[in-house]
Amino acid sequence: MFAVVVEFTLKHGSWDDFMPLMYENAATSLREEPGCHQFDVATNPEKPQEVFLYELYTDALAFETHKNMPHFMSFDALSAGYVADKKVMTFAKVVQ
Repeated sequence: MFAVVVEFTLKHGSWDDFMPLMYENAATSLREEPGCHQFDVATNPEKPQEVFLYELYTDALAFETHKNMPHFMSFDALSAGYVADKKVMTFAKVVQ
């Protein structure tokens, strides 16, 4: 498995515009991408400007495919104006 963690910091007042785009992106990823196994969207009600994603893909190639899907490219373009900062971290499973 290949895990992706994304931390968004939203611009003040962007929650109501950003979150529907985020939820649609997550749902479409799970529905249309065989390599996307989990796509969790989490927030802290006390810090609504922070949004945390946890995504699981079959492998790094499946994540690259995700980033090139039309629904992701649309989400990325439409949401860019609402995002003050974005941090993407990836993790591959360690085989022992």
